Amino acid sequence: MLTDQSAVVVRATLPAVGAAIEEISGRFYDRIFAAHPGLLRDLFNRGNQASGAQRQALAGSIAAFATHLAEHPYDRPDVMLSRIAHKHASLGVRADQYPVVHEHLFAAITEVLGDVLTPEVARAWNEVYWLMANALIAVEARLYAEQGVIEGEAWREWEVVARTEETADVASFLLSPADGNPAPAFKAGQYVSVQVQLADGARQIRQYSLTGAPDAATRSIAVKRVLGADGSPDGEVSNHLHIHVRAGDRLRVSAPYGDLVLKADGAPLLLASAGIGCTPILAMLVDLAATGHPCPVTVVHADRSPETHPLRAMHKALTTKLPDATAHFWYERPSAGHRSGWADLTDVPVVPGTRAYLCGPLPFMRAMRTQLLDKGVAAANVHYEVFGPDLWLAQS
Repeated sequence: MLTDQSAVVVRATLPAVGAAIEEISGRFYDRIFAAHPGLLRDLFNRGNQASGAQRQALAGSIAAFATHLAEHPYDRPDVMLSRIAHKHASLGVRADQYPVVHEHLFAAITEVLGDVLTPEVARAWNEVYWLMANALIAVEARLYAEQGVIEGEAWREWEVVARTEETADVASFLLSPADGNPAPAFKAGQYVSVQVQLADGARQIRQYSLTGAPDAATRSIAVKRVLGADGSPDGEVSNHLHIHVRAGDRLRVSAPYGDLVLKADGAPLLLASAGIGCTPILAMLVDLAATGHPCPVTVVHADRSPETHPLRAMHKALTTKLPDATAHFWYERPSAGHRSGWADLTDVPVVPGTRAYLCGPLPFMRAMRTQLLDKGVAAANVHYEVFGPDLWLAQS
């Protein structure tokens, strides 16, 4: 909980700090990478650093956390903390790294705010930081314990037993533990981190949703090759996997994490995706089909064309296995027998009490959420997954 005195100070200084938070986070990353260059090479996503997405996400999450504490000093935004903690655990973040972050973050705050940062203001924002950090440390410790993973030892070797070209830009990889021990259980909707060593020696990490059955002996991921646009770089890990990884190769893979997990408790479901965002949705459909889920399920997907729709045949087949499910596919390029244009729920029936799961580009998910709320779906029943820095959370 934030002390009453600090809550007053944070409320008073939040406009000034909020206005400068992106500059603060930019200087923070400059400082920490200068002092610890291995972090950029082996932990942080270099593409997101180059594009500024990681800076925006950090700035937004700090501002959102501080705003919440200032308005509700005795409460914590646990949804936000859970999302961040799952990502940290998948990267192998350690508790002893938080003081390092604190050192460089507060040096950046001092540089940017100057005289605004009085001792009283510094104490209040220091309290905000450690409330957030200690809450994350506690959640991450629990996640490591649940997975039987020692803090910081995130990686296990898996062998690629099969590779399938799903579309021109998407390849799926079937993985089996290289040590012969059982694959760890996961919940439908979760992801794993994959770490690869690149040509310059950097070990870069990306997250990929698991697409198969939670109780299978193997695990499967589908990887979309990320090609740079508007000056952004190509995806380093996705292109490495597409170009270099074949059956028989080995990958370093984390335990499964992620808080967008299917809750099949009898509520009607709506599962909406766009592009490669269908991957966590497919795992949910596998799980629902395996259990014979009897309640209504509405499946929504948007893509450029049937040919670019990843795992399209699986998407359709799983829907038909459910006793009360309908699929609605939209394609930007007109295709016989399918809806054309952008996904639109206007004429899609949404059953009262529906719980929705969304995954795809932010504009798609924002549009889906707005339409679902307009149709009477409770805001608490709309859940989402973002691939990469959570800019939606940062901007909320």
